[in-house]
Amino acid sequence: MTNIFETVKDFLQMNLDNEPKNPLHVGEVMSCWLYLALMDEATVYIQIALNTTTDDDVIKILKDSLNQCEEQGKRFKEFMKKEGVHLPPTSEQRPNSEPNEVPLGVKLTDDELMNGLSIKTITAITSCATAASQSIRNDVGALFTQCMLEKMKFGTSLKELMRKRGWIKVPPYYYPPGLPKQ
Repeated sequence: MTNIFETVKDFLQMNLDNEPKNPLHVGEVMSCWLYLALMDEATVYIQIALNTTTDDDVIKILKDSLNQCEEQGKRFKEFMKKEGVHLPPTSEQRPNSEPNEVPLGVKLTDDELMNGLSIKTITAITSCATAASQSIRNDVGALFTQCMLEKMKFGTSLKELMRKRGWIKVPPYYYPPGLPKQ
């Protein structure tokens, strides 16, 4: 059976080398700008989360996400600088602090931290898919596709931890009228 991700990767790679490098269109610039802002802001969120949790599993997944956000942010910064695109202003990096010294009324629970990280991960995946589908230049599409696949892979480990701990928020089930009883 054909692996869809390998097919997309092969298609983009095949067309990357022969493509003329037109200037980025405004949509590509905006997508890059927004995604870099998302990665930089997620980095700050994760730093705050690391300053408030003591759970080893949560710390591990936060560090994995932090490394991924920093790496993807670095790729976008290099690409945008090369293309002459201004970088978005973002929040300041956070210093390390002692989690047990943070007052309980101020810090988020591990459940809240992981759901916040889940929302940021879903937003990143959706942004990448949208940007990849709207990109004219194959190198831009490939950059977003690669980041999307990395985020999807990370999302599976995040979902596994959240399911194990009972942290996944499930919307109400929908039972359409006339559904046969089982």
